[in-house]
Amino acid sequence: MRRDDRAPKPDAPVFEGAERLQKVLAAAGVGSRRACEDLIFRRRVTVNGRVAQLGDKVDPANAVIHVDGERLVADTRLVYLAMNKPRGVVSTMADEKGRAALSDFLGNRVEQRVYHVGRLDADSEGLLLLTNDGTLAHRLMHPSYGVSKTYLCEVAGPIPRNLGKRLAAGVELEDGPVTVDSFKVVGTLGKTAQVELTLHEGRKHIVRRLLDEVGHPVSRLVRTSIGPIRLGDLRAGRTRRLTNAEVAALFKAVGD
Repeated sequence: MRRDDRAPKPDAPVFEGAERLQKVLAAAGVGSRRACEDLIFRRRVTVNGRVAQLGDKVDPANAVIHVDGERLVADTRLVYLAMNKPRGVVSTMADEKGRAALSDFLGNRVEQRVYHVGRLDADSEGLLLLTNDGTLAHRLMHPSYGVSKTYLCEVAGPIPRNLGKRLAAGVELEDGPVTVDSFKVVGTLGKTAQVELTLHEGRKHIVRRLLDEVGHPVSRLVRTSIGPIRLGDLRAGRTRRLTNAEVAALFKAVGD
């Protein structure tokens, strides 16, 4: 039997408006249709937990597709963006008080309506994720999924040698204890130090409150990563679309 003659399993669901799987994969940027057919033939593609076969049809808006174990978003209506929020901008898409908001930096480049994942206070800057994928956004923000966030902070120095151990052991705040996953001093200049810390917390102003509690108030705070997504050299006020690999890494971070 030739590869192209292989039919889907009888129990493979076909949805209204479904398209051939290789066409959906190609449209999502996996490769040419011929290359996608080869991936399917080699059993490297699953749809809704079932190994796909040549001839399968899927609804890209609903199918859960994995290629080599990594989630692939085939719905072209879904948007995933990284943004470097500047200082002084509020973490809302629009502000009733007329302050600079996130949508002011999108212009007409994004047709779909997107929402921010999590927040940064107006005095903080750095990485925000914007998307119209409500399911992924919920998982990224929910504390039970434990997605880590890394921050670079300028604080009052000097930094005692045991501060990292103290933060890892836990610091009691008014709304409960908080611990960090990692902490290091990046540099010092006079009475100011630059520190980097990673934690899974999402409580309001948690980094500022934590460092203030241990005697090192923050003068500048930049979020440099959310899970596997890094700010990198993205300029303040700019956005970029996440790659397929980055989106897959986000799904992996929340266990999908």
